[in-house]
Amino acid sequence: MLAVARSPQEVTMSNYQPHPFHWVPAEGQRHASTDERPSGSSIYPDGIEVTTLCEQTVMASTGEMAWLWPTCPGCNAAARARAGLPPMAGAR
Repeated sequence: MLAVARSPQEVTMSNYQPHPFHWVPAEGQRHASTDERPSGSSIYPDGIEVTTLCEQTVMASTGEMAWLWPTCPGCNAAARARAGLPPMAGAR
């Protein structure tokens, strides 16, 4: 059996980040941000000010319906570029 070396900062579900940004519902759209979330939180709390990849400053929203809002086209394009993905077909 192989031993797995653990780093001093072991990855947990609370700090796991597959991409260098987070999605945040705000002002009627799902935006992306690189702002740090509060310690121990997997989301941005309701009402916290967040700077987005589309270069807006917005107030985060929470709730099940907020996650169903449409994705901000500017944030989507920036997030895809940061994740190393090509632009979406038909994207403006």
